[in-house]
Amino acid sequence: MKQLGNLAIVCAQRRSILFMVESGEVRVTIRKAPGSPSYYLRWDDDKKISEVIHELNFGKYKNY
Repeated sequence: MKQLGNLAIVCAQRRSILFMVESGEVRVTIRKAPGSPSYYLRWDDDKKISEVIHELNFGKYKNY
């Protein structure tokens, strides 16, 4: 749960990313990437959320 706020901040800095929390699940959609890929995560899964944050900051979606 500690990483959810960090993910929200990363997503808020980019208009091309949709961030939604609903029913204990987090959805992150990269709208300008081909196919608009989405990540679906449990809101309290810090390990997976950290991986998505890393992918958004340093991985293949860093320029979206």
